[in-house]
Amino acid sequence: MSAPATAPRAITHRTRGTTHGPITRLMSPGDLGQVLKPFIFLDLVHFQPGAAQQGFGMHPHSGIATVTFLSEGDVRYEDSTGQAGLLPAGGVEWMRAGNGVWHTGAPVGDTAGRGFQLWVALPAALENAPAHSQYLAPELVPQVGPVRVLLGEYGAVHSPVAAPEGMTYLAVQLAQGERWTYTPPPGHTVAWAAVATGALTAGEPIAAGELVAFEPTHQSIDFVATQATRFVLGSAVPHPHELVMGTYSVHTSQAALRQGTTEIRRIAGQLRQAGRLG
Repeated sequence: MSAPATAPRAITHRTRGTTHGPITRLMSPGDLGQVLKPFIFLDLVHFQPGAAQQGFGMHPHSGIATVTFLSEGDVRYEDSTGQAGLLPAGGVEWMRAGNGVWHTGAPVGDTAGRGFQLWVALPAALENAPAHSQYLAPELVPQVGPVRVLLGEYGAVHSPVAAPEGMTYLAVQLAQGERWTYTPPPGHTVAWAAVATGALTAGEPIAAGELVAFEPTHQSIDFVATQATRFVLGSAVPHPHELVMGTYSVHTSQAALRQGTTEIRRIAGQLRQAGRLG
């Protein structure tokens, strides 16, 4: 007698977020970020060539790391650690804000841009560490079959990004009808997926522009692309701390937030003196 089929891992939350111009905010620290921490913020971005006011002006962060990945289009970046350049489509920007950083980005060229910006809450040991930025060219992002490993590990493959242990972030591209199963690493009970283009099923349909959160178990997740699809998936060991929020910052305590806010102000003074901040 064959073993009974295992029920799909249940979807517990789904959202289409809120859209303002080229940005759809799918998750923030005040809503699904509470459920999916250390993943606390996710924007789906869709830039149009030549449109005005599509960039992110120079702005600060502390206590978190930001991860930018565009599957289409290029972005110009600059940050207060001294880094500046062009992030081409398929590359990864990892910005560990730590104790405080300012950065900016804007689309360039005449190609539409589509992708995601993610925030992750840092562990207490890193939330006030020095800022650190890392930029991976597309050819440096490991790929296994349909999967690009943006953070963490997938099978035997590890991303070169110096992210904290216990989290994985993948970009997946499936052809129509293609199946793919994700088996999370040990301890990764947090899991979610967000679809940029196309459509999937994972026990239930998931449409383009949707983010879904899965029940907090160790169970694998089976995906089937009902159309040619690009999506991202995150899994992690749960973040054990409360989220203490500032305007652009998320920390584990009020004391850590105050320290980060002080550093943000100090950097702002330097940027103004250098003429890089109005």
